[in-house]
Amino acid sequence: MAIQTINPFNNQVIKSYEEMTPDAVEIAISIADETFQYWRKTTFTERANLLHKVANLMRKQKDILAKLITLEMGKLLAQSYGEIDLSADIIDYYAENAETFLEDQRLEPEFGEAYIKSTPIGVLLGVEPWNFPFYQVARFAAPNIMAGNVVVVKHASNVPQCALAIHRLFEEAGAPNGVYTNLFLSGSRIDEVVADVRIKGVSLTGSEAAGASIAAAAGKALKKSVLELGGSDAFIVLADADIDQSVDWAVIGRMNNTGQCCVAAKRIIVVEEVADEFLAKFKAKMSGLKVGGPMDSDTQLGPLSSEGAVINLIEQVQRSVSAGAKVLLGGKLIDRQGAFIEATILGDIKPGMAAYHEELFGPVAAFYRVKDEQAAIDLANDSLFGLGGSIFTSDIEKGKRLAEQIDTGMVFINHPTWTQADLPFGGTKGSGYGRELSSLGIQEFVNKKLIRVSALTDPF
Repeated sequence: MAIQTINPFNNQVIKSYEEMTPDAVEIAISIADETFQYWRKTTFTERANLLHKVANLMRKQKDILAKLITLEMGKLLAQSYGEIDLSADIIDYYAENAETFLEDQRLEPEFGEAYIKSTPIGVLLGVEPWNFPFYQVARFAAPNIMAGNVVVVKHASNVPQCALAIHRLFEEAGAPNGVYTNLFLSGSRIDEVVADVRIKGVSLTGSEAAGASIAAAAGKALKKSVLELGGSDAFIVLADADIDQSVDWAVIGRMNNTGQCCVAAKRIIVVEEVADEFLAKFKAKMSGLKVGGPMDSDTQLGPLSSEGAVINLIEQVQRSVSAGAKVLLGGKLIDRQGAFIEATILGDIKPGMAAYHEELFGPVAAFYRVKDEQAAIDLANDSLFGLGGSIFTSDIEKGKRLAEQIDTGMVFINHPTWTQADLPFGGTKGSGYGRELSSLGIQEFVNKKLIRVSALTDPF
């Protein structure tokens, strides 16, 4: 795949970059490994000072950085601004809390003294996606750099200017060369980097296929991996829910980032008692979204990330319809230049259909009506994915009980699946393993070293 910026609003190639040669990759990893030997000995205060500078620079350059996101992958500009703010908050969060998260854990053995010390393990590889080009990197890089590791990042090939911008932020902040390194590589060359003995762990956010490949390569090399893969989050609306608020959140949950979000509300599951009311209001909201350029402040439905993404999504819709699904709204490409598809709702979806089993990465909602709460939970769990989900109800205690029955890494009550620095993020089943963000996110790539002190007279 070419490493280039293609504006999805008009499909114009803006800028292209050369892939790094094997020698250049070797030099980059070598520098990172040498830098780790120094960086691991720095104090939390020194690391925090660097990350605070990065976060401050990010906020100062927000206009430029947000427009880069929108230019390269089509995110609505207002949402791009929000991504920069969230990314800076995550970086500051780890700068402020890492020392507490990694403080020694005192044990109480029968004899003597013992404690667990968290120590860095080395150079880590991050393989990052295009849909949140700053946020995804921030949640990988910030905790691991604060832990004393260094990172090399292979970003998605369609957001190279975002990738370079992050690298330059660390340079401007005064990071030693090798603390944060951008690698311009095609996906076909990732396995050779994973296999390098100096790479001690790998984290990937991406597709199931990419995750399986990375997990296999890491396993072969006896290295830990963390995977955040796809999702098909259930958005469950119970009979006692506030329907108007639920509809508003369903539109936001499904259309965030034009639906190109792992935790988007992809499967709308509504109990029969309120299904007709919900669907009528949901269709009205979705059909009223204003289509336009992602740089325009009044646009509500912008382009997908690429022409290829549109072609793949419309093909999934067509396969589902051919198998018996009904188009309740939209379902077609928009007749204009760029990677546009109508806001779409599919109904009458059954097992065996593409829309039932596959992740729909774009503005296509799968609508289901079910007879009762148990049927809603059963349908939510009938998925290869297990990332997030949500339940809308006026009975919070009931919502909690039902949430405990959903087989996912995250469940939100009266809110679509969301993210923030102090909440753990990750899934189960086909959605991957491991956690990012919160105190859990900094624990994935550290050595939990036991230090035991015994008197010579202690028995064994």
